[in-house]
Amino acid sequence: MEKLVIIPTYNEKDNIQKIIDAVFSLQQGFHVLIIDDGSPDGTGNIVKSLQQQHAGELFLEERSGKQGLGTAYIHGFKWAIARGYEYIFEMDADFSHNPKDLIRLYEACAVGGADVSVGSRYTKGGNTENWPWDRAVLSYGASVYVRFVTWIPVKDATAGFVCYRRSVLEAIKLDAIQFVGYAFQIEMKFTAWKLGFKIKEVPITFRDRKEGYSKMSKGIVKEGILGVLKIQAQSLTRRYERRISRQ
Repeated sequence: MEKLVIIPTYNEKDNIQKIIDAVFSLQQGFHVLIIDDGSPDGTGNIVKSLQQQHAGELFLEERSGKQGLGTAYIHGFKWAIARGYEYIFEMDADFSHNPKDLIRLYEACAVGGADVSVGSRYTKGGNTENWPWDRAVLSYGASVYVRFVTWIPVKDATAGFVCYRRSVLEAIKLDAIQFVGYAFQIEMKFTAWKLGFKIKEVPITFRDRKEGYSKMSKGIVKEGILGVLKIQAQSLTRRYERRISRQ
């Protein structure tokens, strides 16, 4: 048990089997954990129907109602740590992240020496496709804004396609992570950087979803804008010390 891909879902019935099949078709030893927030469209039931086919490789954690992307990943991180996974990935269910790029994210950590590898739209070689102009402007503007406010040396701090070494997640006080939406991704990378971990950006092409609908909302965007200011303000008085694992 070395590599675990965490995929949070809410109403992803059109994508969920396809994305699971795509990950396992890589034949690279990835396990998959779906964290479903009570999808009324039956996403969880589709995952259950596939578990016998992928016994010991496909897992499902069901939660009641939408609790936020950040809490889903924190749940998954703790689940992965408790079961001894060494490399833990975040990935969307909607194919905006190409599952084949999981291999490159893994290699950046396992071979390239990174502690955190980020599938980046804005590093050299990165790109976006089929995105509405307003989403593209918002996303790129957010990346510039985050760097300007926090000084973090990551060009795509809002990216949601990430590989963490186990040691990073063990060092971060996961229960102290404050944000659940857009700012969650920023806070995780910022904390890892402040703790002295090496972050490497891997260029990817981000594609807009073809099935289902985006979960972006005004509230998520607002959290991102205000959250960045809060993260930076708190960092000025906070001591960043790596949490020692008891395992």
